[in-house]
Amino acid sequence: MSKEIDIVCVGETLIDFIGEQTEEPINNTKDYHRYLGGSPTNVAMNMARLGAHVEMVATVGKDGFGDYIVTRLKEAAVGVHYLAETSEKPTTVIFVNRTVSTPEFIAFRGADTLINEEQLPDTLLQNAKIFHTTCFALSKKPARNTILEKAKKARELGCQLSIDINYSEKIWPNTKTAKKTIEAYCSLEPLVKVSQDDVDRLFGKGMSHQEVFNHLHALGAKMVCFTLGKEGAKLSEKGKPVISLSALKVEKIMDATGAGDAFWSGFLFAYLKEKSNEKCMEAALKMAAIKLQNVGRIPDYASVISEVLDI
Repeated sequence: MSKEIDIVCVGETLIDFIGEQTEEPINNTKDYHRYLGGSPTNVAMNMARLGAHVEMVATVGKDGFGDYIVTRLKEAAVGVHYLAETSEKPTTVIFVNRTVSTPEFIAFRGADTLINEEQLPDTLLQNAKIFHTTCFALSKKPARNTILEKAKKARELGCQLSIDINYSEKIWPNTKTAKKTIEAYCSLEPLVKVSQDDVDRLFGKGMSHQEVFNHLHALGAKMVCFTLGKEGAKLSEKGKPVISLSALKVEKIMDATGAGDAFWSGFLFAYLKEKSNEKCMEAALKMAAIKLQNVGRIPDYASVISEVLDI
């Protein structure tokens, strides 16, 4: 059976309030602008704008923010057939300061944690090429249990798994549980994206890049993409030499929020097109550079990716 859905993005969909004052900590930020947020949501929106067939699996509150999220997803042609609305909790909200480096944030968790098994039926999983999620999404039950169970099922049904190990102790204070959960997910041979910040927070500072690759491959990761900010990125596939690419020069960084998601969207889009690892990395870095130059959503970039991928 040919799979019609390019990617199923499972996890947090939320409201990001990004500060208007540049390089000010949250305690000095007076004004915020509302944006659609959540790492898997950003990937879903980016992939849909590139022309991929995307389904979003998430839960929002039955409130104004939830309505806003659903409207925005539909506008971007992201499928919302498996998105649930709940009266149990409000839509999740995060306040973020605007910065060119790693942002400071305060999260008010709500409905994003309430993903249930009915939202991920076998009919969806067997029709999908990629099943993507995040550490944030796995940080709380019942979403954690649902995602792990359904990830196993997705793999059985021939779906390639993907995860952004966007670990933060503020979101997931129990590092021991986080490591066990990541181990369980990595045993399913996913494509893994991880940043230097994630590695430092999860494993402690001091691990070399090769040690990170060795560790994640030993857990089962098929491919590991290590993003290094302005230093570019490295990609390790089991049994192959590591590829290193430099970041593209950006004259003026407007906002770093979502740059990692833009990177991974470019990578996965090229991966779906069965491009070489080098081409996947080029597409990823191009997308990240575009995001760094824009606050909030990225402008249309389908032509940019087409150029990189020769499609």
